[in-house]
Amino acid sequence: MESNRFGMSRRNFVELSGAAGILSVAALAGCGSNGGSSSDGGSSDGGAKFKVGGIGPVTGAAAIYGNACKNGAQVAIDELASKGGKVQFDFNFQDDEADAEKAVNAYNNLKDWGMQILVGVTTTAPCVAVSSETNSDNLFQITPSASSTDVIGGQPDADGNVSTPRKKNVFQMCFTDPNQGTASADYIAKQKLGTKIAVFYNNGDAYSTGIYKKFEAEAANQGLQIVSTTTFTDDSATDFSVQVNDAKNAGADLVFLPIYYTPAALYLKQAKDNGLMDGKVKFFGCDGLDGILTLEGFDKSLAEGVMLLTPFTADATDDLTKTFVDTYKKNYDGTPNQFAADAYDCVMMLAQAIEKAGVTADQSFSDICDKLVETVTSSDFSYSGLTGQNMTWKDTGEVSKEPKGMVIKDGAYVGMDK
Repeated sequence: MESNRFGMSRRNFVELSGAAGILSVAALAGCGSNGGSSSDGGSSDGGAKFKVGGIGPVTGAAAIYGNACKNGAQVAIDELASKGGKVQFDFNFQDDEADAEKAVNAYNNLKDWGMQILVGVTTTAPCVAVSSETNSDNLFQITPSASSTDVIGGQPDADGNVSTPRKKNVFQMCFTDPNQGTASADYIAKQKLGTKIAVFYNNGDAYSTGIYKKFEAEAANQGLQIVSTTTFTDDSATDFSVQVNDAKNAGADLVFLPIYYTPAALYLKQAKDNGLMDGKVKFFGCDGLDGILTLEGFDKSLAEGVMLLTPFTADATDDLTKTFVDTYKKNYDGTPNQFAADAYDCVMMLAQAIEKAGVTADQSFSDICDKLVETVTSSDFSYSGLTGQNMTWKDTGEVSKEPKGMVIKDGAYVGMDK
């Protein structure tokens, strides 16, 4: 999602500012340059450690996203250190304030530090800028959260044209924007959540528009009727009463909100004020809604029953999730969201891929990159973690995994697919 304010694409609820998620800045050991922080993952056998860098906003309005990724990655690195083993990491996370130019500067700082692999960048426009640099350098990069197809390149636009060539060294742990639209329409139809759909999206934002276009196409395939389509831009995100009333008058039984939680909060308030929130109409969003419950001044009762697709639910009862959530709460005094979980999975997937590839920390980052690309895209490689089981990666850089439904109940996120 490209935001005029922050220059991002997907992880840019921040286009409108406001707090999100439930995280605090990690107090990691040692300080890097330019506001970055670094930590030593330790090594039980005294061997050399791979130098992994991270980039994202740990200050500013988008800090919730960067801190989530930073903290989630750190939990994984600490876990690997505590278990011992051949694959260990030194970690250096740099603050880019969700700014593309600062992200490139951070990347150069990390190269000076000796970075061999990049877990990042957190937000999309900075990630697009940095991925061009890593592609030129042939340094392996996996982003937990930057979901635009421009991050990985090689994807056709709405007209079928490929404007950004494939960056073969870049991979995503998160869903791409278009895939969220298709998955949302499929989920709504499969779960029989509604048939008359009102769509409200930001037509000045790449994240929102990308999801909407794919949703529109798949909705037709699934027999869903879109009865109302209304839009807004960053500059007009002050009053949505016209859009709310359009959905109401069209007789919608579900409102699809492929937007970020700050404008969603206003929409929900005005939906209640204008009689759309009558107990019969459902509200459904994508990963951009994750964090709405922590938005300062937001009445949580307005989000009761709101549904969204996400790769991670903190209330899952499997041992891996419970251990991660407990550790995260202990270390950072908050509940991890999907950004933290995706970052954790990035690190753990890297450890598995490194061991399978047989690379060592004394190799050049370019040689490491070549072997990791070969390994991660091979037919016999898969990874199971917090955000999916048996995840695989295409040579396009996209991850293959199943989304999970989540509903807000009694002021908390609850998984729908138990």
